[in-house]
Amino acid sequence: MRAVVQRVKQGSVSVGGDIVGSIKQGLVVFLGVGKGDTDDDALFLAEKIANLRIFADAEDKMNLSVRDIQGAVLAISQFTLFGDCRKGRRPGFSQAAPPEEANELYEKFISFLSQMGLSVQTGIFQADMLVSIENDGPVTMLLDSKKLF
Repeated sequence: MRAVVQRVKQGSVSVGGDIVGSIKQGLVVFLGVGKGDTDDDALFLAEKIANLRIFADAEDKMNLSVRDIQGAVLAISQFTLFGDCRKGRRPGFSQAAPPEEANELYEKFISFLSQMGLSVQTGIFQADMLVSIENDGPVTMLLDSKKLF
């Protein structure tokens, strides 16, 4: 499972011209589910994201998490995070999980974040979405549950 995590002042996602999810200060998370991902991957990333210390404290050091600042999360499904661009000019998506499997793990990821006390907004799975982000910093982190250090 892969995630692109962006610290934001605000973020929103629209489908067909209607805003379906929006947050003020917090994190926008683009989540990709790969073949072979499990509940453990969803829990790992949810815990990592909920506790990731990328918000400034009183001394302007990255010491606070989204939970510490009582921020929110806007979670958006994005299978293209598993796009393979190594060959040719068109990405291949053979490593992305099938839609039914991906949606199930996406929903579990959202549930795990909610259980950790976070306010979570979402996009619509498999919809053509327009995402607006006011990236703060900018601060952007790449996470992959399979690349444990």
